[in-house]
Amino acid sequence: MGARTRRIDQHVGERIRLRRTELGMTQDQLAQALDVSYQQVQKYESGANRISAGRVYEIGRRLGVDVGYFFEGLDAAADCAAPAIEHGGRQRSAIELVRQFAQVRDPVVRTALGGLVKTIVERGG
Repeated sequence: MGARTRRIDQHVGERIRLRRTELGMTQDQLAQALDVSYQQVQKYESGANRISAGRVYEIGRRLGVDVGYFFEGLDAAADCAAPAIEHGGRQRSAIELVRQFAQVRDPVVRTALGGLVKTIVERGG
C-alpha cells in the first residue's frame, strides 16, 4: 500500500472519528451499531485497517451522513506530506474543538463561530 493510499485511509478514519465525536458517540457504541468490536472501530479510525465500500456506506448510515462526507477535504489531505505525528496532533485539536463547539447551545453563537472559522480558513489562517 502506497503512502497516498495510507493518507486516504487515515483521512477517512479521521472523518469517521470526527463525526462520531460530534454525535457524542463512543467507539464502543459505534462498534455495537456496526456489529464489530470497538478495536475494529479503532483500526478504522486510525487508518490501520482498510474499510470496504459497503462498510463505509453502513458507517455513514449509522452516523447520519452521506458517504461523500468521509471524503470531504480529501484532496488537501491526500496531497499533504506532513508526518503522521503532526497530523495526529491536528486531529486531536480538531476533536477537542468539536467537543467544545458541541457545548455551545445558542444557535446564533454557533453560526457566528462557524462563520469565523470559515473566514479564518479562507484567509489562509
